[in-house]
Amino acid sequence: MAQPQLKPATYADLFDLPENVIGEIINGRLITQPRPAPKHAMAYSCLGIEIGGPFHRGKNGPGGWWILDEPELHLGYDILVPDIAGWRRERMPTLPETAFFELPPDWVCEILSPSTARVDRVEKLPIYAANGVKHAWLVDPDLRTLEIFENQNGKWLLLTVLENNAAVAQPPFDAVSFDLGALWAD
Repeated sequence: MAQPQLKPATYADLFDLPENVIGEIINGRLITQPRPAPKHAMAYSCLGIEIGGPFHRGKNGPGGWWILDEPELHLGYDILVPDIAGWRRERMPTLPETAFFELPPDWVCEILSPSTARVDRVEKLPIYAANGVKHAWLVDPDLRTLEIFENQNGKWLLLTVLENNAAVAQPPFDAVSFDLGALWAD
């Protein structure tokens, strides 16, 4: 017996989700996840503070970036919501008037959890690479690690893995160093 053909998810499907759910459309499928757990939220809030001051605001750093939590990215047919993303202001001088971004970011960061790690790694990272995102960071609060990737010809090259309380001065934010331990909830 033939399996029924599934209808691809649409942008309208995202509006039907409850407020406590994050929705994305990946390869035509609606993917949902609950709001982040406290350790996850702590990691991305603290990372935003560490990077936002010197790179978004130019406080004790070079500035020149837009750093945003959970921006909605429209990359072709895919609608993704990274935990944090950044655009160089030279590429995007002003924020769009829409509720979403069509210009791929220069950097994305996903905070991994047991329920999101597979989608973040296997499904979202290739989409980011294919759309020209130059840098990706994966933070795992349970393992206390930070993986740094650089896009080379549409493929991710792992530059390094840092752990625990290592000093972080990595592309594209290598002009300033911060303590990775600031991200952990302890």
